[in-house]
Amino acid sequence: MKFGVVIFPGSNCDHDALYAVERNLGEQAVGIWHQSEDLEGCDVIVLPGGFSYGDHLRAGAISRFSPVMGAVRRFADSGGLVMGICNGFQVLVESHLLPGALIHNRGLKFSCKTVLLRTETLNSPFTSLCDPSQPLEVPIAHGEGCYFADDATLDLLEREDRIAFRYVDGNGEATEAANPNGSARNIAGVLSEGRNVMGLMPHPERAADPAMGSQDGLLIFRSVVSSFVAAR
Repeated sequence: MKFGVVIFPGSNCDHDALYAVERNLGEQAVGIWHQSEDLEGCDVIVLPGGFSYGDHLRAGAISRFSPVMGAVRRFADSGGLVMGICNGFQVLVESHLLPGALIHNRGLKFSCKTVLLRTETLNSPFTSLCDPSQPLEVPIAHGEGCYFADDATLDLLEREDRIAFRYVDGNGEATEAANPNGSARNIAGVLSEGRNVMGLMPHPERAADPAMGSQDGLLIFRSVVSSFVAAR
């Protein structure tokens, strides 16, 4: 399976994603420059975390106009798998490939720590191997990670089982104290209507190697591979 990791000006987690795929997952990975419209025959596209274009205006607002995003949109519209991590999630909502918005954290402070995520659905290529009873231990690092949407959109996401992950406490409960950024309904990740596009603020690629203290994020990448193989 071939993963493509998009590299925007200022991305600083692209190599983390490439390392996680190649060294921890054992799959092929290539970097795709933001000015390219050639996705190089990749089976899944990853929009990595970090920054893009200095996050001028707001996070992800300029990246949506990169030439590569036209190709990513066509790829997603054809059913291709796309995962946006942190800044990649912000790019996806700015590109209207996912609903809602990501705004400044509650308290207006950058948050960098490890959080627990509860898997909310197994009905997606990104979560199929996860266990809802076992929260994933994954780090976050963001200043604009507060997921926001109006009640109608949030209700729709609930109704269509399109919430991928929620922030939870050690008991697996989605409490206010467990919410690191003020996200609506403790949402940490969402799915597109077609379920082939997912965005999440936490960094699974930083929880994929034994040296990082947690390999829980690798379950997300393994889910992608398992679902892709099963669909062939």
